[in-house]
Amino acid sequence: MALSGIQTKQITIKSDGDLFHELLRYRPHQLVDISPEYIKGVNLNDGHEWGTVGSILTWTYLHEGKQKVAKETLEAIDEDKKSVCYNVIGGDILEAYKTFMTTVDVDTNGEENVVTWTFHYEKLNGSVPNPDSLMDFALSVTKDIETHHLKN
Repeated sequence: MALSGIQTKQITIKSDGDLFHELLRYRPHQLVDISPEYIKGVNLNDGHEWGTVGSILTWTYLHEGKQKVAKETLEAIDEDKKSVCYNVIGGDILEAYKTFMTTVDVDTNGEENVVTWTFHYEKLNGSVPNPDSLMDFALSVTKDIETHHLKN
């Protein structure tokens, strides 16, 4: 069984893809109000500015009925692809995965926008499951963001 893997899922949203990208890059702390069932807190650490490469965020979230924490660095931003990439450097995810990186791309061509979530990961051992439940979590938050933007 391979310990390293890549998992990718796409979801089409009707809300503005540019707003979606800007939210994940510059205003992830607003997810506490947009997706309160899943996101409980987002804090900026170490004196960085929101949306800059190298900034460190600490997320508190509810996953599989348990409150968890993830500490991530904003690794890369591509404005042309409307992409942000976060690397997990601490927290509950690293209890199962040696490395875990999340990239979110938004294709903003046309009236509908496609959000692509990609996980690059390495499991600590062969008994660790693929991150299917984390992907479901990400897609649920995406739906909450879409619902919020369509209301406003």
